[in-house]
Amino acid sequence: MTEYTHPLTGMKSCMPPDPDTKTPKFKAPAGACDAHCHVFGPHEVFPYHPKSTYHPPDGPKEKLAALHKHLGIDRAVIVQASCHGPDNRAMMDAIASNPDNYRGVCIANDSFTDEEFADLDAGGVRGIRFNFVTHLGGTPDLDMMRRVLARVKPLGWHLVIHVNAEDIIKFQDFFLEFDMDIIVDHMGRVPTSNGVHQEAFSILKQFVSRDNWWVKICGSERISAAGPPFYDAVPYAQELVEIAPDRVLWGTDWPHPNIKTFMPNDGDLLDLVPLLARDEALQKKILVDNPARLYGFE
Repeated sequence: MTEYTHPLTGMKSCMPPDPDTKTPKFKAPAGACDAHCHVFGPHEVFPYHPKSTYHPPDGPKEKLAALHKHLGIDRAVIVQASCHGPDNRAMMDAIASNPDNYRGVCIANDSFTDEEFADLDAGGVRGIRFNFVTHLGGTPDLDMMRRVLARVKPLGWHLVIHVNAEDIIKFQDFFLEFDMDIIVDHMGRVPTSNGVHQEAFSILKQFVSRDNWWVKICGSERISAAGPPFYDAVPYAQELVEIAPDRVLWGTDWPHPNIKTFMPNDGDLLDLVPLLARDEALQKKILVDNPARLYGFE
């Protein structure tokens, strides 16, 4: 895929999602949750952050709701993406449109007041995300991160870390400092080309064996070396599910920002679930029970 140029701004951007979502063969159980998705813009209403490293096509709440209706998914956790930075308004607007079935994970820093954190919590936010990924700005200020986490921990929030494989190795001692629920995005972005015995994946499995660590078995398209239908990512997810079936989540990652090679089809991604979790009880845990427990869905 070539680099995408936004038609209105002329800025270099990421590719739009596949608009022709397939109807999945797998039928998600009632109450299924897409525990990792985003909303972008519309940028005329919710501008992108001036320091964003990418400028995606709009992916508003209406398109997200239409996707979930097509896939048969009832609930969602909207994760604040770095293109909006700490301006969480687009995410909060989306949650407010379906407050019973939507929750959020914000981006924030220590300029936020206690009142602002309380407002985010009241609006459905249940976690805070920090990006370590190089193309999204790289390592955050670690002392700032410590200060913020100390402030949001009393709210019962969890920490979401978006890391590359090398970050898992470099920051493993730092991550172990935090006595709170920690969720790793996209299976730690461990490349399948390095094999299941790579150091980063071994550390990730040690993390997930701890009672306060969770992992999202999404992002198959991000770690795959083989391309669609991303079967080379399946063994990684299966190992993580075996270690911690009660602390595993799944999501689409719609609208798939910064995909450089193969834009996935969300119907195909949902059809991976029976391979990642090989019986109905596990599938229900990952899609329904685990997110309901963590995010407080009825």
